[in-house]
This record gives sequence, C-alpha cells and structure tokens, in this order.
Amino acid sequence: MHGAGNDFALLDGRNALVDDLGALARSMGDRHLGVGFDQLLVVRNGSAHPFKMEIWNADGSRAEMCGNGIRCFAKWLFDEQDISVGVINVETEAGVRRLNVSGYENGSFYASVGMGVPDFEPSHIPMSADRARTPTTINVEGHEVTVTGVSMGNPHAVSFQSDIDAFPLSEIGPLVEGHPLFPERVNFEIVHVKKEDGHLAARVWERGAGLTLACGTGAAASAAVAIQAGKTPPGDVLVDMPGGSLHVTWWGDGNELILKGPAVTVFDSVWQTA
Repeated sequence: MHGAGNDFALLDGRNALVDDLGALARSMGDRHLGVGFDQLLVVRNGSAHPFKMEIWNADGSRAEMCGNGIRCFAKWLFDEQDISVGVINVETEAGVRRLNVSGYENGSFYASVGMGVPDFEPSHIPMSADRARTPTTINVEGHEVTVTGVSMGNPHAVSFQSDIDAFPLSEIGPLVEGHPLFPERVNFEIVHVKKEDGHLAARVWERGAGLTLACGTGAAASAAVAIQAGKTPPGDVLVDMPGGSLHVTWWGDGNELILKGPAVTVFDSVWQTA
C-alpha cells in the first residue's frame, strides 16, 4: 500500500503473529531481497478500542505514529469490511487517533485523521534545547542547518530552505537524524514556502527509513512549524511532496491538526518464511 508514495506492507496480526517483528521488518523491507517498504504496519487488537496500529521501520526499529500509514490501515479495514464510512478511533504508540473515513471518492480512497496538537515542548519531542520554537542551528560535517523541533507523536526537525531540490538530503539527513540534539533520533524535513500561494513543498528523511516520497507526520510537522513561524497563515495548507500532495488543516496553538490524503492498495501477496 502507499499514501502519496510513502509505502507500506500490512499484516493482520490479530491471530498467531509474534510480538517482536524487527527481524521480519528488516528482511521484508529490503528493496532488493524482500518486498521493500518504508514501514511495516500491523493490525492488532486494541485495549480500549477495536484496533491498534503497530509500526515497524524498515531497519527493524519501532515508530510511534504514521499519518500516511494510518490512512492505509483504515483502507485495509474498510476493504475487509471491518469498518465503514464514518469515525473510527485507532490506538497507536502516540495515543488514540481519530479518523474520519470518507471511503471511495471518484475511485480513490480518502480518510482524514486527527494528528493531535503539535507539541513544541523540547522534553516531549525530545530535543536537548531550551525552546523548540526557536530555530536552532546545528553543524553537521561542515554544513550549518537551522531546525525547529516539534512532536507529532514522533519527533521532527523542520528546516526551511530556498531550494529543496538542490539540498543534499541523502547526505545531511542521516546526520541530522542521529544528531545529539535529538536523543531518540529525529525525522528531518526540508521545506520551501511557495510565495505565490503560501503552500509548502517538502522533502523528508524519515527516521529508520531514509529518503521517502512522502510522510504524513512530516507534512503535519512542516505545516505546523510554518504556521507557528508566520511563514504561512493558519488554516488549510497544501504540502507537496515528491510522491504527491497532502492536505493539512491547523488553526494554531491548542487546536488539533487534521491531515487528509489518499490511500492506495498496490498488491496482495503471501510472504514465504524461511
């Protein structure tokens, strides 16, 4: 499955699937010897709600939340007739997320998800800084990069750039991800504000996955930082990523951020274990 090019494999883990899927995620996530994906999504039984979404990065590490992934999660449940159009609450490691499932519109599946309130408190990101809202400049192998930290249930560092295509993200991304400023590593977004319409263009280095065509929490973080910095007005923001566009709505401090976008099934298959 994919959401705007951010790709996933999904497993039904409600019956007879082991708890630790790190090794499976690494082997299945290999783009040459496995299926290849950014994250492995697992459907589990929830405790307070019917469903829980479990997320494993391609390197075998865990992720707390994924905005594109949870829409794919909802699409799979919808296609399996486990849910219908309307509101559904899904448990994640970042807390309960509320989805509004639109179903199919002109042949494409859409859902919007409440991503929670963007959190700029450094200890919650976590980020070793006094104030996350204040841009912080870090030096990574001779490159100075100015970042603003925010949590969308997982940690993000957003950097505004005049030319995101020329920025050496594959080189700088892993250095920012592992920088001591972020004790639990970080997702790194480079963002350009389009002056003609105030919308955003973004590229993402995803913690545990590397370069991705899109990232839902990354789009949310990019919009939240742009709005709180006054670079684009509160309300509806379109975030263009290499794999497609995501719609973000945020009205500023204290308000929940809403993310909307498509979800696509690419194929179904059986994984043959050794």
